[in-house]
Amino acid sequence: MEHLPPESDPDPDLEAQLILLAATNHDLETLRNLLRKGSATVSDPDTGHTPLHSAIAACEHTVPLTVGVGTEGLRNRTTAMDHDIHGQTEPGHSNHATTELVPKQPVQSDEVVGINGNDERQVEFEAACNTLRLLLQNGAIWNDLDKNNETPGCIARRLGLERLYDIMVDAGVRAEILLNRLDGYEMLEDESDEHNNEHQEHESEPLPPPVEALWTDGVTAINVFSNGQQDGFIEEHPRQLVPAEIRSETYLASDLMFGSDRLLDEDKNGVMMAWETEIMQRTADVLAPVTGLRILNIGHGMGIIDDFFQGKAPSAHHIIEAHPAVISHMKESGWLNRVGVTVHEGRWQDVVGKLIEEGTLFDAIYFDTFAEDYKELHTFFEESVVGLLDDAGRWGFFNGLGADRQICYDVYTKVVEIDLLEAGFDVDWETVHVADLDTSGQWNGIKRPYWKLQNYRLPVCTFIG
Repeated sequence: MEHLPPESDPDPDLEAQLILLAATNHDLETLRNLLRKGSATVSDPDTGHTPLHSAIAACEHTVPLTVGVGTEGLRNRTTAMDHDIHGQTEPGHSNHATTELVPKQPVQSDEVVGINGNDERQVEFEAACNTLRLLLQNGAIWNDLDKNNETPGCIARRLGLERLYDIMVDAGVRAEILLNRLDGYEMLEDESDEHNNEHQEHESEPLPPPVEALWTDGVTAINVFSNGQQDGFIEEHPRQLVPAEIRSETYLASDLMFGSDRLLDEDKNGVMMAWETEIMQRTADVLAPVTGLRILNIGHGMGIIDDFFQGKAPSAHHIIEAHPAVISHMKESGWLNRVGVTVHEGRWQDVVGKLIEEGTLFDAIYFDTFAEDYKELHTFFEESVVGLLDDAGRWGFFNGLGADRQICYDVYTKVVEIDLLEAGFDVDWETVHVADLDTSGQWNGIKRPYWKLQNYRLPVCTFIG
């Protein structure tokens, strides 16, 4: 009797290429079978495309980005999204191993499908949407970067594929909300855990599945595992929500450089810059639309918005500033001697509690700190604003969350909206156009740009009801 040889483990390179091919072809049945043993996070060694990248890139169409109902829809949302900040990527895959990756007929964008009424293309586009959903359900990471520094959502946006883009944005929102919830969750140890701690210290344990997460200081996004350990394959990106060199404690102990158009820390990170002036002016106008209001600003910096608030003739103007060098500069500039101005020296975390205890209320509050991340902002509006803001008051913050790429900005816009709603606030967004800061040389001499987008979303928050 002839015996069959035992089944060998599949070639991982071949398996990866088969997964990429199935994703490219939107072949749901094959992809589902492959993912039973394979990973949704494999990538092509030449392009860096993951299955998500491949599924979206296969939908490239020949219609220009400036044509189509859906493209206009993208433009008419909260911010213009037709500004190509990532350049062009030639889609395609390597002929790695023995599998030639040949995508099916390219799918036109969702808006063009609707106009042409092409049933076959409509079915194929639905398959593309379902492919993304299947991959995400199987652990695909929404913000993985390819060799062209694009996330899957960046490709969808560049190609004008609004529905695919929205799927990726929603995936990012889910990941961020999950990560934010996990951040506040503390694992409890039972007796057996405690008993085995010493033994486990000497063992190497496998990492848990990755959480598709955006940690941002307005500059970059990285992937983390569910236990907080960062994935190591994107070496060039910072490892923390705010990079270690500009954490709050380090920043407050650093020297600052005051210039006519910028305020820098000793490592030449931009703390505040003059290009923000239009944003600050409009913020002051919407938060304090009339004179005589009680105003609180957290984070003086260059004093841009405080100058505009002063132009509103406030009945009371409180400023919280933590950095000793900024405080010294404020004293030299006469801020402490201005009528109606009260300057609180220290971190806002140490000041607002005293204001709340004193029953001090404000009609307008602005929050713009440096070297702090979204967790601090979330804590502020969840715990402090309710005790500081008058019932009919307005408050806002500098919205630089995820400002290195449009999809990150869109993700955090939704995350903030959800968190604000849970905290009892409505938020309206006003779009402020930002000039091309690279062309104008604004980042010359700056270690790291903290803004790369065409439009700024200005938040105006009020109590619900």
